[in-house]
Amino acid sequence: MTTIKKSVALLTLVLGFVLSGMAQKQAPPAGGPPKPFKVPAKQTFTLPNGIQVTMVPYGTTPKVFVAAMLRAGNINETADQVWLADLVAEMLKEGTKSRSAEQVAAEFASMGGELELGAQADQSFVRADVLTEAGPKAVALIADVLQNPLLPESELARVKNDLERNLSIAMSQPQPIARNQFAKMMYPNHAYGRLYPTAEMLSKYTVDDVRKFYGNNIGAGRTHIYVAGKFDPVAMRKAITDSFGKWAKGPDAAVNIPKPESKRVLEVIDRPGAAQSTIIMGLPVIDPSNPDYIGMQVMDSLLGGSFGSRITSNIREAKGYTYSPNSVINTHYRDAYWAETADVTTGVTGASLKEIFYEIDRISKEAPTDDEMNGIKNYMAGIFVIRNSSRRGVVNQLNYVDLHGLGDDYLSTYVQKIQAVSAAQVEALAKKYLVPDKMTIVVVGDKSKIAEQLVPYENKGQ
Repeated sequence: MTTIKKSVALLTLVLGFVLSGMAQKQAPPAGGPPKPFKVPAKQTFTLPNGIQVTMVPYGTTPKVFVAAMLRAGNINETADQVWLADLVAEMLKEGTKSRSAEQVAAEFASMGGELELGAQADQSFVRADVLTEAGPKAVALIADVLQNPLLPESELARVKNDLERNLSIAMSQPQPIARNQFAKMMYPNHAYGRLYPTAEMLSKYTVDDVRKFYGNNIGAGRTHIYVAGKFDPVAMRKAITDSFGKWAKGPDAAVNIPKPESKRVLEVIDRPGAAQSTIIMGLPVIDPSNPDYIGMQVMDSLLGGSFGSRITSNIREAKGYTYSPNSVINTHYRDAYWAETADVTTGVTGASLKEIFYEIDRISKEAPTDDEMNGIKNYMAGIFVIRNSSRRGVVNQLNYVDLHGLGDDYLSTYVQKIQAVSAAQVEALAKKYLVPDKMTIVVVGDKSKIAEQLVPYENKGQ
């Protein structure tokens, strides 16, 4: 037998064994029931100036995550101050009255970490993940950054240039353009509707604007300090008390709950020559403080919020209209909206909307099967545990609970509450909250090629 014939014979024999094994292979055993998440024991206290503190021993790695979360952010901006909170956060990196920016960075590096600062819709943060023995020093340094910022005029132009560059990049991409317009339409005359400034607006900000915003919005009364990881609780409590105890209380957190628009409006933003259309569509829904919210999360995950969801299976797997569609319930303080986002091929823009609306209608009329419900609930329980599997994750979850006032048992009972959601509840929640005729739709794409496709989805009753 020649070498080639021997090779073919051997290959045939191997394939025979493989195919035989595949034929006899059994389905993997079903996974066990998801385990409830056990919240680590925590210590909480409040300083006389209003600072709240939560400390959680977590894990065995000799590191500790320290975060100062402040109830101040974009919500505190006026219509002509968009991203001023972001500028203030960036300027806080530029040194304190006793340390240069380089010294601050070097000190955090010597602790095995780095300083992180940023502004969000409802909150701003100053945080660091450092070696355990450096925990008290990190607390003192974060306190210095927050209480004694230099906010130097000499660095303002450079920092603004960085933000202007970020703005330019965002406004060159279809998804940020779509999100910006969607927010404007859903939250007119409210900070939640102002995601991006103009370049002209950014260029006009002065150091006086930065210092005034800082003075009006940053203080002890708006601050919650979280500590998670390996640390000495006595030493950490002393460090927090010593470093933050004399900080002025400042203003209470501002509460500005919006009244979002809930009506069918279609907005098309022309992007000539675009090979894809970016779709974002949705409407206001209930926020995390509502008893229906966990059920809504299950409904969202099953409808569009997971890789195996109905919308994804339809327009990605079955029809190939898009690569990565996704739905989400985006939350603010006492506010939330549901939205589906997808980048679809230009020629199937209208067809994609048709299928998305079809799945929304179907879930409100056709209860999920037992297999769908079990699969999505186990997926959500697993994702929840993963989110709580790090120092940062634990802090993020505790902060979420505190911001929305969800109570101490929210995290410990979350998995059980997910498992308790029924198929009938999912159907009823979809019917109650996902009303197609109240959905705002934004499409960014080549108007000359998609306008006719979108005629069936134009404004209703406007």
